[in-house]
Amino acid sequence: MDGYQKKKYVSKLIFIFLLGNDIDFGHQEAVNLLSSVHFSEKQIGYLFVSVLIGSAHDLSQLIVQAIRHDIESRNPIFNMLAMQCVANIASKDMAELIGKDIPPLLSSSESTPGVKQTACLCLLKLLRVNPKAISIDQHALRIVQLLNDRHLGVVTSACSLLEELAHINSMGFSDCVPVAVTRLSRIVTSSHADLHDYTYYFVAAPWLSVKIMRLLQCFPIPDDAIVRSRLSEALDAILNRAQEPGKSKKIQHSNAKNAVLFEAVNLIIHFEGDPSLQVRACNLLGTYLTNKETNMRYLSLESMSKLATSMTTRDAVRKHQDTVLKALQSERDVSVRMRAIDLLYAMCDHTNAKTIVEELMSYLQKADYGIRETLVLKIAILAEKFALDYAWYVDIILNLIRYAGDYVSEEVWYRVIQIVINRQEVQGYAAKTCFEALQAPACHENMIKVGGYIMGEFGNLIAGDPQSGPMVQFQLLHSKFHLCSATTRALLLSVYIKFVNLFPEIKPHIQQVLQSDHQARNPDQELQQRSIEYLKLSNIASTDTLATVLEEMPPFPEKESSLLSKLYQTAPWTAKLHLDKAAAPAKPVELTVSGTVTPSVANGPSPQKPQTTPTTSLIDTTPAPVAAAQPPPPPTDPNTASLLVDVFATPSLQPAPHPLSLSSLL
Repeated sequence: MDGYQKKKYVSKLIFIFLLGNDIDFGHQEAVNLLSSVHFSEKQIGYLFVSVLIGSAHDLSQLIVQAIRHDIESRNPIFNMLAMQCVANIASKDMAELIGKDIPPLLSSSESTPGVKQTACLCLLKLLRVNPKAISIDQHALRIVQLLNDRHLGVVTSACSLLEELAHINSMGFSDCVPVAVTRLSRIVTSSHADLHDYTYYFVAAPWLSVKIMRLLQCFPIPDDAIVRSRLSEALDAILNRAQEPGKSKKIQHSNAKNAVLFEAVNLIIHFEGDPSLQVRACNLLGTYLTNKETNMRYLSLESMSKLATSMTTRDAVRKHQDTVLKALQSERDVSVRMRAIDLLYAMCDHTNAKTIVEELMSYLQKADYGIRETLVLKIAILAEKFALDYAWYVDIILNLIRYAGDYVSEEVWYRVIQIVINRQEVQGYAAKTCFEALQAPACHENMIKVGGYIMGEFGNLIAGDPQSGPMVQFQLLHSKFHLCSATTRALLLSVYIKFVNLFPEIKPHIQQVLQSDHQARNPDQELQQRSIEYLKLSNIASTDTLATVLEEMPPFPEKESSLLSKLYQTAPWTAKLHLDKAAAPAKPVELTVSGTVTPSVANGPSPQKPQTTPTTSLIDTTPAPVAAAQPPPPPTDPNTASLLVDVFATPSLQPAPHPLSLSSLL
């Protein structure tokens, strides 16, 4: 067959494959077309290779030889066909074999604009596949100079390549910053008539402008004052054009114009070199918050969230607080509401924290289910970070559990327990508030966990009131016992044994619950073991022993909030609005009566914890020093130590399988 017939039949094979049929013949004939001197035949051969063969075929060696031959050819059409095929089927092995042949095409004086453009994109693909196989240090200066090329297609491709190279080695290509700024300035100051071939609906080279500004965001602010001044002038010109009346009513014109504007805003945020530009950008974005286009409102809120973290523009962003709150309540699009939440989270401080948190709480009750968990985390973080009164913080967290208990993660109620234990001034209020919350006919299980834990530690602070006496507290908690999961029941059993120490007068009632068949023969091993061990402890241990084992929880070490790490997992970008990184979760640690250490509040109050001095800020970027663990106070009875060791020595009751010793408490 001649070349024309091969081309014809290979084209039919491609069509058959595109219809969904497998092709297991004709590959050799298609590869033979790569050596043809006719464009149409070579084109079909490369198309077959790109679609059906790939880089892992048995004929890959022949394909690589044909590609290298065409890359070295003086025919620009053959050069482009070969590089397009490489960009489609590139692999790590192919990058090692062909990668060194592409960079010379960028610096060759004989290369046409089309070849340079294709070479940039092919090299970009190889860098993404195997960056270690590409060595372009000796061609770096020439690649930078491509930004000055008269052909804007070459400049656009060079921007994409340089952006990838900057991510790999930003210092090695920092020389492109002055060139890119000059090119951006020339585009911005020219009219759409000067760039007729690259004008889109009266906007001069919008895609190239966006690419150049993205490239500049890969580098720090220029040191040269002239370059900084020229960049500020270009960005100022973009902001001025955004305020001018549109030259067309078509949506394509506004899309292109706004694309350049928002990328310019991102560049202004990145450099932070000109406060006046930041304020102007913030004010301009504020006018778009009520725009009829949903995309405009979304992008404006997103950009203002970034500006809200800057001290220069914080006041300018706060002026639009009422508009953002209104958007949160009235916006139909859930994605826009999420951006409004992000902006409120970013602009919150001590002056407006109460207003913003209350508005977010109001919105939580009708928020979409998909965003409630993130919203709960943000409310909890803001309430903790900007709490002037920790009684208010306790109210906020309990309301979160009341309104969206299913979306309150363990980190949230772990944290409120830590704060209450560490701050003596709020312990009585927390106990009273939890007691009142548990009186509701229906309580979420997280409310029972928090209320039980706090009442087990500080129930004595409200026991003087007859309406919240010891027996009333016990009956209130026990009325919820049968409605809870096994984990919460285990916590409540620990609360009951705490009550034995706090309120000796109700000890018989608690012992009656612990020795009931429902507890002593519970099929759940953890509940059974706790019931038996707690009952044994209450029967044998003296008052001093109980006071030692069940003493009040010492303050927790002050660490960075575990809520931030949780938020970083669910919404990484917004977690960085106040902190650059979050610490590992600091969960309360329980030391049970049997000596088992469990990193969970759900297993009950912990009688032992290392002491530390509380810090002022709860969410602190610098971890507070943790003091050395202090031993428990010595028992008053000299025989207490031996008693603790022998609590389970007398087999009056059959314990659960593998009982644990209390000797580790000493």
